[in-house]
Amino acid sequence: MKIASIDIGTNAIKSKIFRTTPASIEFIEGIRSPIRLGADVFKTGVLSKRKLNELIKTLKEYQINFIKNDIKMYEIVATSAFRDTQNSEEARRYVENEIEHPIRIISGLEEAKLIRFHPKAQSKNINAFVDVGGGSTEIYIYRDGQHIIQSFQLGAVRGMLGQNNSSEWKRLKTWLNKQSEVDTLVGLGGSIRSFLKIYNKNKMQTSDFLSNAKLLVKLSNKEKIKKYSLASDRADVIDHALQIYSEISNLLKIKNIKSTKWGVSDSIAVKTFHELYSKKITISRS
Repeated sequence: MKIASIDIGTNAIKSKIFRTTPASIEFIEGIRSPIRLGADVFKTGVLSKRKLNELIKTLKEYQINFIKNDIKMYEIVATSAFRDTQNSEEARRYVENEIEHPIRIISGLEEAKLIRFHPKAQSKNINAFVDVGGGSTEIYIYRDGQHIIQSFQLGAVRGMLGQNNSSEWKRLKTWLNKQSEVDTLVGLGGSIRSFLKIYNKNKMQTSDFLSNAKLLVKLSNKEKIKKYSLASDRADVIDHALQIYSEISNLLKIKNIKSTKWGVSDSIAVKTFHELYSKKITISRS
């Protein structure tokens, strides 16, 4: 059976399709649409009808693809842009009615906890999984059987628009200073993958990461696109994402930084997979 998931993110919309059996889940294909909802929210405080209609058009295209793949079971979640916009409920209802499918707006902490579905999130090696998105940053650490999670309103699109507030940077630093040192940071999101891809690496020592990030910030967006073939909607936000990764790496005294293709859409799909094949509980009333 095939299942799917859709992540309505702040910088882009992502859809992924998986093939499942009772014992396995296998990624088949993914689609990314660069609809920057955060540009509306962080500039004006609301999601415009124009941007919502653009989102609806994209979601309907995804749904057509699901029909072609005979997919009937899928979940749609929305993150920072939808939870921060002043017209959140109105926007959600408008889109839901148009696509005739529910949308679940998840909190930052739920978004962080979803990282636990990553295959190596609860391994013996203690890693900090860090998802720097367009509007927020989520951190997940599994230590001594505990899920350590936190979410911060610091993001790449926010940073590009000058909306990463000093009070939130302070909250990030205060929280990180309470955590124990971690050897490796596993970065989620397109910015960290794009950065490491420049050097044909999946892993980099933090010292090299920091020095290379300082070199990249000196380039203009046009130079980043021409020299490293970065997409335009990646070139203008990547420095702001790397700034967040750098701050976290310094405060946790990270030695190595890695990237993963895993994201919210993967976690949602795995969650759906567990629900699909778990034993159902029957409640009867006498």
